[in-house]
Amino acid sequence: MVFSQQKVKPDEIREKMQWFADAKLGIFIHEGIYAVEGVSESWSFHNKRISHKDYMKQMKGFTLSKYDPAYWADLIQETGARYSVITTKHHDGVAMYDTKLNKLSSVRGTPAKKDLIKPFFEELRKRDLKCGAYFSLIDWTHNDYPGFLNDSSRYDVENDYARWNRFRNFYQAQLDEVLQQFNPDLWWFDGDWEHSAERWEAEKVRRMILKKNPNAIINGRLQRYGDYETPEQNFPVTKPQYDWWELCMTSNQSWGYQPDDKNWKTPYEVITIFVDVVANGGNMLLAMGPREDGTIPDEQIHIFKELGAWNKKHGEAIFETISGLPQGHFYGPSTMSKDSTTLYLFLHENNSGRVMLKGLLNDIEEISMVGSGKKLEHKVVGKISWSPVPGLVYIDVPENEIDKYVSAIKVKLKEPIKLYRGQGGLY
Repeated sequence: MVFSQQKVKPDEIREKMQWFADAKLGIFIHEGIYAVEGVSESWSFHNKRISHKDYMKQMKGFTLSKYDPAYWADLIQETGARYSVITTKHHDGVAMYDTKLNKLSSVRGTPAKKDLIKPFFEELRKRDLKCGAYFSLIDWTHNDYPGFLNDSSRYDVENDYARWNRFRNFYQAQLDEVLQQFNPDLWWFDGDWEHSAERWEAEKVRRMILKKNPNAIINGRLQRYGDYETPEQNFPVTKPQYDWWELCMTSNQSWGYQPDDKNWKTPYEVITIFVDVVANGGNMLLAMGPREDGTIPDEQIHIFKELGAWNKKHGEAIFETISGLPQGHFYGPSTMSKDSTTLYLFLHENNSGRVMLKGLLNDIEEISMVGSGKKLEHKVVGKISWSPVPGLVYIDVPENEIDKYVSAIKVKLKEPIKLYRGQGGLY
């Protein structure tokens, strides 16, 4: 668990996290004024690729003129995702809802004059999808944040705690607005690295959220006062030792809309990454970066639709499963049913012929292809009657059953799975 500081009963947190563990896929939406010029969200002025003044001028061009929250929600549902996370406020300090604390919002400060969040959450909830709110703790535009924009905003918190308190009261008031107006199912914090848990009052923030919604879950970017870990972009080589984790990943190289970024991942790449994540017990939070008018790039739509079609065919092997075999038993990703009586083996494209499974002590009831239900033949090789060491299971996979991206084999066992983990030999 992430929140080692909290006194919470393990059974309670596991029950609360079950929908997240079953969901496997979420869609991460970065929509903001940065889409006007197609620059990186907040970091473009932080890294001095654009001045802060020019960055903020983008507010004048943010229209959401073609924003269709129902279409967004339909597309997300089509992917097979069970939840979506959207930016309520990034590090630039521009809220995508009607904040009453300043004029830096899509409602009061842009031609859009629209609350991005409310109609989107309404559409998600109509489809029984969970609603997640991204919220930046840091605010590089706020005068009381100890930032870097100008000399007046640079100060040592220890030497001017009153000023820090003003900012802390501000950010917590905005957080409370999001809490009261939208009551998210999931909170996705960012920016915690700039200050300690004590300075952020992380424990207090957690209490605020859970008082309003005891079932809300929180990511780990609240100085470890969250419920799950969020590795970003980089896939772990070995299975993480967390109870729950989520890989957040872009569809090209950018979180938000950047027209010059043509480095789109292929559907094959997205699906193989997704399968590996699920096989290792995690979720994938895949990014979507709409344009300033609310439309979605065609390349993004193509990825989502291909992912959705694959999930529709293979969802049995993905959703509401648990992580699969330990390394060495099968040369590829795998998952299992929650009762451990069904094993799912994944094969990358063009992987037909004979598939090998090692160390399976169980008797096999049936093997079939996920999607088509085609029954498959198998053979056990090398089993010696007087030895406890199991033989090798070879499964014949017809070429005409192979999916263009990733195939899945269903191995139905006669009892919960038992694995041989020894080194072979005579005894």
